[in-house]
Amino acid sequence: MPEGDTVLQTARRLHTALAGQVLIRSDLRVPRFATADLTGRTVLDVTPRGKHLLTRIEGGLTLHSHLRMDGSWKVYAPGERWTGGPGHQIRAVLGNATRTAVGYRLPVLELLRTADETKVVGHLGPDLLGPDWDAGTALLNLLRDPARPLGEALLDQRNLAGIGNVYKSELCFLLQATPWLPVGDLPAETAARLPELAKKLLEANRDRPARVTTGSGRPGQRLYVYGRAPRPCLRCRTPIRVADQGDGSRERPTYWCPSCQHGPAPRPYAKQPPTIR
Repeated sequence: MPEGDTVLQTARRLHTALAGQVLIRSDLRVPRFATADLTGRTVLDVTPRGKHLLTRIEGGLTLHSHLRMDGSWKVYAPGERWTGGPGHQIRAVLGNATRTAVGYRLPVLELLRTADETKVVGHLGPDLLGPDWDAGTALLNLLRDPARPLGEALLDQRNLAGIGNVYKSELCFLLQATPWLPVGDLPAETAARLPELAKKLLEANRDRPARVTTGSGRPGQRLYVYGRAPRPCLRCRTPIRVADQGDGSRERPTYWCPSCQHGPAPRPYAKQPPTIR
């Protein structure tokens, strides 16, 4: 699942393959930009911003893409078979003399002026893996709506950019709070360390092929709660639980330990007191 660390790794691969090279192939397979021709232009850089990718191209252009749930960019050498998915899932092809980048299942793909990048990423909060990171601003953003459930606040990219469903569940576990606890009910000390804990998790995984939040690289023990229901909690052996969380339009499976984490939970699991030990 693409989150801030995955997007950063993707940006690195694309930058290595494309930056400084002249495009000899350009194919944007979305109706609005199907006639755009980027051949003959040099790719300047590929920059991640939260979960967004900004491929900057000579002439003041930026190709903006977002992976969301299952989008991906693959890089191939000349003559190498494209294996990222069937042809009808390809949304973009950018090629130079030595490498070809192919974007599969990209739900967001648009060509815009580089000067207008703020229109697509200007709403984002501080980027956990970016040069604009500011823990104080991120904390103020998170606490701006104290009644909002912690899990929803963490996923809101306007508060801080880069957290997805995996890190949401893992952060809530490490904070010993259920994702449904109002963010304003977090003890002050817990809330104060939240932004830097989030940054620490993403930075620890920015170079790893598989995410690890537990410190163990053993299969089945890399994550505390995400994807582990109904297996026993790695700390207390209580079965991990899963339930949907969201605003009704975008429900996401959310994992937690009913013993290690404290606060409200969705029915029929709402048995924990809304306080943190």
